[in-house]
Amino acid sequence: MRKSLALVLAFVATVTAQPPQRRASNLAALLAFPGFYHLRPILMVGTLVRHDNGELRVSDDSGSMTVVYKGSVPDGTSEVRGEFWDLGRMHADDPRLAGLDVQSTFHIDPEANWPRQGQVLAIVATAISAASPPPAPSIRGIVLHPNRYLDQKITVTGQFTGRNLLGDLPDAPGRSRYDFVLRATDAAIWVINLRPKGKDFDLALDARIDTGRWLEVTGVVRQGRGLQWIDGEAGSLRLTKPLEEPKTEAPIRVPAGPPPEVVFSTPIEDESDVSLGTSVRIQFSRDLDPSSIKGHVRVKYTEAETALRGEPVTPPIEFTTQYNGANRVLEIRFGGPLERFRTVQVELLEGILGTDKQPLKPWALMFLTGG
Repeated sequence: MRKSLALVLAFVATVTAQPPQRRASNLAALLAFPGFYHLRPILMVGTLVRHDNGELRVSDDSGSMTVVYKGSVPDGTSEVRGEFWDLGRMHADDPRLAGLDVQSTFHIDPEANWPRQGQVLAIVATAISAASPPPAPSIRGIVLHPNRYLDQKITVTGQFTGRNLLGDLPDAPGRSRYDFVLRATDAAIWVINLRPKGKDFDLALDARIDTGRWLEVTGVVRQGRGLQWIDGEAGSLRLTKPLEEPKTEAPIRVPAGPPPEVVFSTPIEDESDVSLGTSVRIQFSRDLDPSSIKGHVRVKYTEAETALRGEPVTPPIEFTTQYNGANRVLEIRFGGPLERFRTVQVELLEGILGTDKQPLKPWALMFLTGG
């Protein structure tokens, strides 16, 4: 088994010539956003326990997870470095699983259906060591030890990356119109209720022009839905010099997250008797680059109905779009009431991008207006 695991880990290490940079995380984030972290090298902190059946699990107040590791583990809180797997996003014949006893390691019944996404999660560890408490608050310390700083007022320094423009984090808290991300070393955290503006500077939330600036931020640490953030409502910020990154760390290079996709719309697909004064709201799974939306939204009445009505041409629909980055919602407003009993087709065309330049798959919605 030890040899098989070594072969698997060797495969993981060599499957790409330029492996993605490790990201600091925690159990709450891994459990909440398995799709974002799947196959990423991660570092997290928790308590390890090896059970009588040989299974090793890491746990904290948010839950527990299987760890694949055959070496000895230290007592108490440990740092776990390895690759995060969501078995439901892999196939039974995946080469990463070659040589592993999937049934005993992950408790997957070979006679049953393969697990669903998010159902079986694990960390294939490459190293485990004793964890030392952070000497002072830092972005990395908060991410690895969130409960240590929860509800405390702290001051940290980090690189400004706008509204998650570099794809550091899987989701946004959506608590204020000025939410932005700070990153340092291999960790990142949200800042809310604090506009990145001060004397002689006003940083752009939705453009990369200011992502090389560094800020010192003071606020209170909060968390929810697998995310941590610094609430700056009664805090402060100022420009500062970049931190000296550890020499042992490679430059941060965030791997691309999953492409953004539509998760909800109103009206919904094939809805009928829709109000003539409606607007269309479309929510996305990840943040979009607002500049990529213009020219890539199309709204029209279906041409088939035009022929049935005996009309010479299909009447156009005048509309405007507005993207709310805090809620990841695109709203389409019409220039006047829609026509009665017409089928409306809304299309998001190729060219719309996430903030990390991942393309949104073209998408369409159809609904029928009422009388």
